[in-house]
Amino acid sequence: MIRFGPAGIPLSCKGRTLRDGIEDVHNLGLTAMEVQLVRVGLLERHPTEDEVGLVARDIPNALIVEIVRRQGSRERVIANLDAEIKKGDLLRILASGIAKDYHELEELGRLSRDLDIELSLHTPYYMDLIGVEEMPERSVDSVKWGGLLANEMGAKVVVTHLGLYGDLTKRQASIRVRKNLDSILKWFRSRKIKAKLGLESSGRQEVFGSMKEIISLCEKYKGVVPVLNFSHVHSREGGTLRANEDFQKLFNKFKKYTKGHFHTHFSGVEHAGGNELRYTPIKKGDLRFEPLAECILDNNYDITLISGSPLLEHDAMYMKVILERVLARRVAKSAKGGKK
Repeated sequence: MIRFGPAGIPLSCKGRTLRDGIEDVHNLGLTAMEVQLVRVGLLERHPTEDEVGLVARDIPNALIVEIVRRQGSRERVIANLDAEIKKGDLLRILASGIAKDYHELEELGRLSRDLDIELSLHTPYYMDLIGVEEMPERSVDSVKWGGLLANEMGAKVVVTHLGLYGDLTKRQASIRVRKNLDSILKWFRSRKIKAKLGLESSGRQEVFGSMKEIISLCEKYKGVVPVLNFSHVHSREGGTLRANEDFQKLFNKFKKYTKGHFHTHFSGVEHAGGNELRYTPIKKGDLRFEPLAECILDNNYDITLISGSPLLEHDAMYMKVILERVLARRVAKSAKGGKK
């Protein structure tokens, strides 16, 4: 199946809630949406009298992600969302801006399924799984909490960037990325999170995420999939994605790691010297969608295309129109060839 959708709530959407966005995507005739995790943080408080005896998942207006319970001189961290809250517990509550509680997340997931909107989730755009100070810890937490939110909504993939090389060699940076991915994936397994962790290709030379690096991580980790950002690849490789064959080579490199489904991003882009400068509307960049549409139809790929363009949902619809035109030309040509 081929799906198109925006990276976030459509610009034309009158409401700014996630529910409004999902409904608007459906009304526009699109079938995918990437939820943007712009910010994430943890608050801590003790339960109210009314909350004692309830389970964490059922607390209204709170996304409780952990219960800290003192047992003698020790503290026990309880991750089970169906655990009963006791007096004296410390509640760790996620502030994300996506939903107020688990019931709302469940409703959003049900709505997306009813409207046939495939959800994915993107972690904050500035991520660092390479450094050694506070930022990597915060980034790891953002991926973990993003996985939890995605799982509750039924989103299929959690997309993340990986960070800057900084003063490290590529090998040193890779070691640090792997250490943090070990932690994240172990946490995902402990929480029974079904969403795949999607590693997005990067568009600048100083950012970890070349095609070779993404493939290396996908080979090592089960539950990790590549996220092909065509604008990033095009920029980092010096504007190489121009013909059907160029896209075909790219798909061939990654298809064994995709579990049968490609999750991708597309936008127009300005680039120079192997570095992305900025996203542009598709019509203004030198990265054309038509050759990609040809490649997708040639191979009948199961693919989701997320528009990160400044025009967002408008360019998602533009991609859909182009693909339909390419398909219509093929059908017409086939019909003409079949006439005697």
